[in-house]
Amino acid sequence: MASLRTLAIICSVRPHGEHGAVVRALTPENGLIAGYVRGARSRTMRPVLIPSNIVQADYRVRTEDQLASMTAELQQSRGPYLGEPLASAALDWVTALTAATLPEEHSYPQLYSALSALLDAICSAPSAKGWAVALVRYELLLLSELGFGLSLKECAVTGGTEDLVYISPKSAMAVSIGAGYAYKDKLLPLPAFLKVSDSPEWNDIFDGLRVTGFFLKRHFFEDRRNDVMAARTVLVDRLKRVVA
Repeated sequence: MASLRTLAIICSVRPHGEHGAVVRALTPENGLIAGYVRGARSRTMRPVLIPSNIVQADYRVRTEDQLASMTAELQQSRGPYLGEPLASAALDWVTALTAATLPEEHSYPQLYSALSALLDAICSAPSAKGWAVALVRYELLLLSELGFGLSLKECAVTGGTEDLVYISPKSAMAVSIGAGYAYKDKLLPLPAFLKVSDSPEWNDIFDGLRVTGFFLKRHFFEDRRNDVMAARTVLVDRLKRVVA
């Protein structure tokens, strides 16, 4: 990549040097790209480089082993939503998750489309239920795209497709009520909306978040980056207060 001009979703901004920052942004065709932005902490650039904002990004790099230089022009700001505790927590979590888990410069067009739609929903849905289901589905998609997908179409024990109500934490496969009842305290719940299109209640949504949170922690955050999962805890706690 000698040069690239593309739309990008800002996912993380890490200060570097006195005035610059290393910015990781998700692009439609080139995946997650890191770039160094000069003057990133200036009054002009701070409102541009907010995680969840969409920018027109220009990358330049002289050699393959060099960090690209990046300039960014704001296309869509989500800064106004940072004052809303629930929306802010959701925006923080999904962008931090994306930045922390995706390898750089691998194309994930489905993830880009899903993240873009999720961010729009967080900022425009009339209620949190309007985007909470999309959040669970995004986390599932990310797991799948990175090789840790769940298998929910048939029972891991019997091979049957009926009465699937549990998920095995070991195999990430569905388990039927009959096969899993004796071990139900050790199994994860399988909300119906993860198998079919449905309009779930909050209990099912929180069960979905419990499932995806379990596998995200296992595969990506068991021994590192606890600060990223802390952002998820803040989000789930705020969701619970909304529906209490």
